[in-house]
Amino acid sequence: MGVDYYNLLKVNRKATDDDLKRSYKRLAMKWHPDKNPVNKKEAEAKFKQISEAYDVLSDPQKRQIYDLYGEEGLKSFEFGGPGDDGKTSTTTPNTTFRFNARDADDIFNEIFGGSGGAAGGESGKSGFYRNGETGNQGYKKAAAVESKLICSLEELYKGARRKMRISRSVPDDFGKAKTVEEILKIDIKPGWKKGTKITFPEKGNQEPGVIPADLIFVVDEKPHAVFKRDGNDLVVNKKISLLEALTGKTFDLTTLDGRYLTIPVTDIIKPGTEIVIPNEGMPISKEPHKKGNLRIKFDVGFPSRLTAEQKSDLKRVLGSIDT
Repeated sequence: MGVDYYNLLKVNRKATDDDLKRSYKRLAMKWHPDKNPVNKKEAEAKFKQISEAYDVLSDPQKRQIYDLYGEEGLKSFEFGGPGDDGKTSTTTPNTTFRFNARDADDIFNEIFGGSGGAAGGESGKSGFYRNGETGNQGYKKAAAVESKLICSLEELYKGARRKMRISRSVPDDFGKAKTVEEILKIDIKPGWKKGTKITFPEKGNQEPGVIPADLIFVVDEKPHAVFKRDGNDLVVNKKISLLEALTGKTFDLTTLDGRYLTIPVTDIIKPGTEIVIPNEGMPISKEPHKKGNLRIKFDVGFPSRLTAEQKSDLKRVLGSIDT
């Protein structure tokens, strides 16, 4: 027989129109592509199958032909009415039937009350929204659920993929609540900042008469041992001795993506001095080829005490230097 439409809708062959409609509503809400952004292709295929099954079984003529000849017969042949011998004929004029599959979204909108009006006495209660337009008129949506997504500075610099395992309550095929686990994939983009929100629409618990809550992950930054972020800039605090501040120093720095920078300091470093290295800061998320600056701030260490001899030597060396 090919595809078993009764099995798809999880009804028996004696199902009434009301049985079909109830089952279709439950399964369509479960498999609508707008409700399954992560597995959209699989959901689209399942949603189309369910809608086609409902289209066939809810139409008395289509259902009768399907029961007699199956899916292939329904889609491949033209059937007429009863002939002189009382049997169904494929050639009887004027009563020919040809199967045309209806658009799945048209069927959905008809049942849930889309632009063509409400069905089943549920005026104004459309089950979903698409293209940014709000459906579900008359239903209350649960408050969004926020959770921290703690990222290392390396992840926010280079980008990364995180997999988040969530558990939520959803109705089974018979309307009974069950707990399911799901893996959500988050692609962290280079340059994302603390407070960036990633929204998974309606991935909260599902309850009758309530639109599931959106699940929102909010980026938070894990403190780094070397770098501190300041907008798109990276800041490094470097402690040097008074001698190094006066005579110069070369030091190495490992970047967040594992490169080594050699930074020579040749000028005299005064307290509060800052060296700026362009394009070595954080990536700018809206301009992928640009980065902020790397700013190196110096903390000059002064000796806690000097001997008389050291003071004398310093006076001799520094006494003739103009400030």
